[in-house]
Amino acid sequence: MKKRNIVLLLLVLISVVTFLDRINITMASQDIMTELGLSESQWGWVLSVFTISYGLMQVPLGVWGDKRGYRLVLALIVLWWSLFTGLTGLAWSFGSLLVIRFMFGIGEAGSYPCMTGVVVKWYKQHETSTAQGYIWAASRMGGALTPFIVLPVLTLLGWHWAFYLLAAVGVVWAAGWYFWFRDKPAEVKGITDEELATLPEAARQEIKKVAIPWRRMMQNRQFWLILAMYFFYAWGSWFFFSWFPRFMEVGRGFDKSELTYVIAIPFVMSMVGNIAGGYLSSKLSLKYGLKVGRRLLGVGGLAVSALFMFLAAFIPGKTEVFIFLSLAFGVIDLMLPSAWAICSDIGGRYSGAVSGAMNTAGNIGGFVCATAFGYLIEATGNYNVPLFVITAMLAISALLFFAINPTKQLVEE
Repeated sequence: MKKRNIVLLLLVLISVVTFLDRINITMASQDIMTELGLSESQWGWVLSVFTISYGLMQVPLGVWGDKRGYRLVLALIVLWWSLFTGLTGLAWSFGSLLVIRFMFGIGEAGSYPCMTGVVVKWYKQHETSTAQGYIWAASRMGGALTPFIVLPVLTLLGWHWAFYLLAAVGVVWAAGWYFWFRDKPAEVKGITDEELATLPEAARQEIKKVAIPWRRMMQNRQFWLILAMYFFYAWGSWFFFSWFPRFMEVGRGFDKSELTYVIAIPFVMSMVGNIAGGYLSSKLSLKYGLKVGRRLLGVGGLAVSALFMFLAAFIPGKTEVFIFLSLAFGVIDLMLPSAWAICSDIGGRYSGAVSGAMNTAGNIGGFVCATAFGYLIEATGNYNVPLFVITAMLAISALLFFAINPTKQLVEE
């Protein structure tokens, strides 16, 4: 088995864990709220405080990985968030839970920027979107598996153990990663000269403690385009991460007994979308060039998902909205591997910093969406109104994606 496939497998596994650790708290919400005596508004802060720290630390931890190396940094941040995953099970009050989830978000913030940096070293430019497709599909698999893994633990052992067990999984992964992985592919035990010859030039570059050229990057129009594109895209994805279960139950009348599969299936569709999007982006980029290959999936996925989101809001009925929203989540994530591959395309050796900045913008969009959704419902009394707003945001994101040129690096090497 090629070593780069083992690297990708390890990244896929930890991507699954990131979303298991992130979404498991929503499965345990009622038990936690009852035991700790939390109100609805307090619970809203428990969920949103993760988004704050997760967004704030994207860039610093992405930069740290670029400078210090992904072997050490990924191991440390996985240990960090696993520690606070376990401590979530020990929370004794609203204040303690708030602090623990804030600290948990700090650790998870570095995961995808650092994984992007690893991909740059192990996959050539036209292959990065395929690798990103599997990584992001794994994250959605984590979301789909969460109700099937966490709910039985809640029933048999209680909500505390859902956090203890997942924390242990993270610790095992961090240990395996640190002892096997190397920042220089040539130092990975058992790698052949033939495989080394197939790796990109970045695989032969030393880790250097250099300053990230923020001023030069921020003077480049493309830097702001990719941030704005991801900000508006995140309105669509964060709807599924935050309000989707409540929308389906309250807004469209699904019974609680139906929610396990109603929640899981759109995440499965998203998983398929990520794998297909990564594969197609690589093939199209190789055949037609990066500019066409990346844009076809990016613009097309965002535009079509906007259409499905509009239809879900416009057409009444339980079955119809479930179908359209499942399709929307699947199609929107056709673009995700292309977006993260573009961070490698235009970021080069600074791809961890660029992807961190992009994901920060996305988390700001997600925070605004999750907050605005509730206010729109209170103002209108209609759960469909926010979906029309999300439709507009996805359409804007499609237009911005079209303006990005992945063939021009932010800072020429």
